[in-house]
Amino acid sequence: MSGLLTQLVRRQASMMMPRRNASALFLAGPPVNKVTNKEKLIALVSYEQHESPTVPHHVHPTPVLPLTEKIPSSCHILIAGGGIVGQSVAYHLSQIGVEDILLIEKSKLASGATWQSSGQGIHLQNTLIQTHLTKYSKQLYEKLERDGHDIGYAEKGSVWVAQTSDRLHTLKRQYATIKPLGIACEILNLEKIKEKLPIIDPHEIWGGLWVKDDFMVDPVSLALTFAKLAIDNGVKIVEDCSVKEILTEKQRGGQYDRVTSVVTSQGDIKCDVFINCTGLWARELGYQSSPGVRIPTQACEYMCLKTKPIANFPKDTPIVHDPDERFYIQPLADQSVLIGGFLRESKPIFSNGVPETFNYSLLPENWDDFHWILNNALKRLPILGDSEYENLITGADSYTPDGRLIMNESAEIDNYFVASGTNGNGIAVAGGVGKYIAELIHTGNTEQSTWPIDIRRFMRLHTNKRFLKDRLREIPGMINIVYGNELEEFVLGKQYSLKYPTYGMSLYRTGRKLRVSALHPKLQAAGAVFGEVLGYERPLFFNLDEFEKRENLDDLSKQGTFGKARWFNIVKREYNACRKGVAVIDMTSFTKYELKSANRSVIDFLQMLCANNIDKPIGTVVHTGMLNEQGGYENDCSVIRLDDYHFLLISPTSQSTRSMKWLKSHVPEDGSVFLSDVTSLYTALNVIGPKAKYLLAELSDENFNDFSRMTCREIDVGFVSHIYAMRLTHTGEDGFMLYIPSEYALCVYEQLMEQGKDYGIINAGYFAQRTLRIERMYAFWGQDIDKKTTPFDLNREFRVSFDKEFIGKAALLKQKSEGIQKRFIQFLLEDHDMDLDPWPWSGEPIYRNGEFCGFVTSTAYGFTLGKQVCLGYVHAPKGEKITTDYIRGATYEIDIATKRFRARPNLYQPSEMGPTVQLSTP
Repeated sequence: MSGLLTQLVRRQASMMMPRRNASALFLAGPPVNKVTNKEKLIALVSYEQHESPTVPHHVHPTPVLPLTEKIPSSCHILIAGGGIVGQSVAYHLSQIGVEDILLIEKSKLASGATWQSSGQGIHLQNTLIQTHLTKYSKQLYEKLERDGHDIGYAEKGSVWVAQTSDRLHTLKRQYATIKPLGIACEILNLEKIKEKLPIIDPHEIWGGLWVKDDFMVDPVSLALTFAKLAIDNGVKIVEDCSVKEILTEKQRGGQYDRVTSVVTSQGDIKCDVFINCTGLWARELGYQSSPGVRIPTQACEYMCLKTKPIANFPKDTPIVHDPDERFYIQPLADQSVLIGGFLRESKPIFSNGVPETFNYSLLPENWDDFHWILNNALKRLPILGDSEYENLITGADSYTPDGRLIMNESAEIDNYFVASGTNGNGIAVAGGVGKYIAELIHTGNTEQSTWPIDIRRFMRLHTNKRFLKDRLREIPGMINIVYGNELEEFVLGKQYSLKYPTYGMSLYRTGRKLRVSALHPKLQAAGAVFGEVLGYERPLFFNLDEFEKRENLDDLSKQGTFGKARWFNIVKREYNACRKGVAVIDMTSFTKYELKSANRSVIDFLQMLCANNIDKPIGTVVHTGMLNEQGGYENDCSVIRLDDYHFLLISPTSQSTRSMKWLKSHVPEDGSVFLSDVTSLYTALNVIGPKAKYLLAELSDENFNDFSRMTCREIDVGFVSHIYAMRLTHTGEDGFMLYIPSEYALCVYEQLMEQGKDYGIINAGYFAQRTLRIERMYAFWGQDIDKKTTPFDLNREFRVSFDKEFIGKAALLKQKSEGIQKRFIQFLLEDHDMDLDPWPWSGEPIYRNGEFCGFVTSTAYGFTLGKQVCLGYVHAPKGEKITTDYIRGATYEIDIATKRFRARPNLYQPSEMGPTVQLSTP
């Protein structure tokens, strides 16, 4: 049997048949019987309890658990799902003293995706918060092993190899990000790679990254250890008990719902808190309540091959990732090896629901697709060619539409929490997820902001099964190639596919054109290149060069540069029109809410929620934050008073679900406040630039010379009436936001463009608007602001009215007296060559006097300032406070892929930008 893997590859090659899909030419000819898609749903291969198909489980005996046989009639917290995440949540809740916890599992503990897992924990996650979760998990698992719990913990470390200069640049960016977090890692040249991996074929390798802290565990042993420790702390665990329905009752005048009890296969249970940790089944369980909880997860297929023990395989071999060849190898405790990888286009499965019997089960072997992954692994590590294979494991895990974890309280039901969608990283993040969910339930807060993985970043459209089936073809190959707070920024890259920065907008190929403005066809005809945020298509820029091939600009992810983008001059032209002439930006995607009441209820409601005073004259626009009890921003918005008891609230696109949750959770119990999402009713056009008022004056009878800034009027434009015009642009430049009834939008737009010809009017996109606000040092929620940011951190205390009561006031007064520990700063890179050096795009570490002090949150090239502009936070060490002297009396550097650039700090926007036209609020 010697060399069986090599024989399999040769046999596969001899049976090659061409097969096409959307992205590549694959080769078919499996050494097993073919199984149709229909058969795959039912042809499941079952295994005996706790005999993991991946990890040599006999090396790590499982603990014996004293389970509860009968469910109680009530409990404080009910956890559904007995996988690694659910048991981690139970363990952490019990560790902080929470009592009366019940965990139920519809089959047996750790019998789903946990049982199939390879047990690998990698720190190169696709958001910073997930890296923090993994770091905590590693520390916890290491402690459990030291305390005598045999969970198979091994700090094997990982070597990531790069076959191109762009891949090496990516690894250097990742290194620069995780190193300051205390994660042991090192950039490797070819010689050092060969030292760590003498068995590797070094052909075409440019270098790599060594992450010493990456680890492995036995997933089943770890999960059952969590269960044992939770039981020791009083948690009850019941197997073979499935959830049938989650019952709720109406709250706050019928605008909100709260969990009251759960119907199970063993009876009803009253509970105060429900946590959905059911993994592959989370989406289906979300529908078993009224209202349903939308959980956008989808099962996808993954594959790995397990060899038999290899006698001559070096015992100190680390985990190896070759993202360019799309495979990894993972040495196991008995000297066997897992060989896994990711397809260029993934395979969503179980679109009509995961079978209830899919426990201790695998899908049929898929040699058709695995063949080329195996072939690449054998080329890079020839020693594997002499091994024998034990089995090909084709399993499933739950993935999300953006490749990031889902957790936190649901948007639809109060006290209904979700922790799911681990995207194949369940073992890595489970410890951290358990800690953060426990903190959130127990204290109402978490150690760090979890917005990048918050379930409220999605909308109802994301749970549509057709959307998920389409989008998830892009996701499971996703890896964590970049960091940053720009939430829709990088398409997050397919797990091993190389992706380049897109500066704040996702560019997925699938699930597009779901939400478009009334002007979308017109803008597309005008050359718009679109990106997408929360399902909404937004113009990034407008390609007007007839000699430029459109297909080269439509997908920015194919531009292939970490430096100066090919659209640079296009955006510069749009920027100049916004600063010196007049341009139109379609900003319809902004979230819009209407609030009204028959009396002062809506005023009192908004006064309590808003830090600024909104009780201003009719027609006033107030920029304000809505704060939590800790003084951090839950929402950053503009509130417009349209009538005595009638308000319009505008907030960022990504805030749609989150904002509605926050508003509904605070509306008066008597139902006196009417709240409605009117985003689709209005098309929002930003008519921006110093010539905007002259253009509008030709189309309207309104006197724009006495139109005060930060005010709103109802005006006519051309033939159209009932347009809300506000003198603000969200950039600091002069101009007007027009909120037009959507059925009239095309008419208004065409008249603006026709009349504006004399003023040189052009269309402008999101990139120009983004550059303007970054140069002006305007912070944006979700990128620069989160729930841990206060007005004092942003130097926005002038937008806080301390002469009234509001949520978070006590925390702000405390911070005011004690001082701040972080400060929002604008940095200008002094020695950066825009044509030769790599560009920043957020997530870069900031160094103060040589010491790490924070991360960049947003970046743009400043056309007026003539430099790269970076926004970010400087954090003071524990015990110190941020002052003006603290900022100015230091030198700063920003690290871009291990190259540090001198950075000049600005506490306030640069004088070169000229006067700000909307800095203060009336």
